[in-house]
Amino acid sequence: MSELFILQNQDKLFLGRQNNWLDGRDLAALFKTAHKDEAINQMVEASSKDYRQRIKVISCSANEKGLPLIDPDIMPEPLPKAGKDLFETLEQGAAADESTIAAPRADLP
Repeated sequence: MSELFILQNQDKLFLGRQNNWLDGRDLAALFKTAHKDEAINQMVEASSKDYRQRIKVISCSANEKGLPLIDPDIMPEPLPKAGKDLFETLEQGAAADESTIAAPRADLP
């Protein structure tokens, strides 16, 4: 097995091939390289686009398909999927917003 380098930010999310931050469920969508200098260049590029990102280079081994084997200890919580998970998350947020709306005051005309 060979060694791969991936990038992870302070929220434990991994950089994707489309320069977006992913939770690592889809290993094929992650940015990965066999060259540490390429990973460092990508880290600098991603950091320059958003200076608040604290990105680190992570070394991991590759499986037989060439995808990174990520240690479960560094995996983030799964992000909601577009579709059912995202819809449920939005519904829960809307329900919380409705519960914070104050009732009309009876003493006002």
